[in-house]
Amino acid sequence: MTDFPSLNDAANMTDAQWKRILTPMQYHVLREAGTERPFTGELLGETRDGAYHCAACGAQLFDASTKFESHCGWPSFYQAKDASTTEIEDRSHGMVRTEVRCSNCGSHLGHVFPDAPNQPTGNRYCMNSAALTFVPAGG
Repeated sequence: MTDFPSLNDAANMTDAQWKRILTPMQYHVLREAGTERPFTGELLGETRDGAYHCAACGAQLFDASTKFESHCGWPSFYQAKDASTTEIEDRSHGMVRTEVRCSNCGSHLGHVFPDAPNQPTGNRYCMNSAALTFVPAGG
């Protein structure tokens, strides 16, 4: 996706509107709370300075300086930008997890786990590459 809806309009878009602007994988992840297969996301190996934004609405979610290699198969971050994400209890698939959604448009991004003791916050925001776009520093 290259053109984002305005940040104000994104929260009120219909499923039909989202289907027109997102790829099938992005729609599955962002709007149906799906998950891409591990080790397949194109942002997994991204190491440049920059920022990660919601692939649905363009809101900035993570700074590249908070990304780390967790070997889990999805891009991992130890901290989200202030108030950019919302955390919701997820009891699907017979587990209790913490789902992470974009605070602006409500799109599913992934889950956060308290299993990164070597990181400053101890958290691992395990995000789907399909839910993110990367903007390099200076770009």
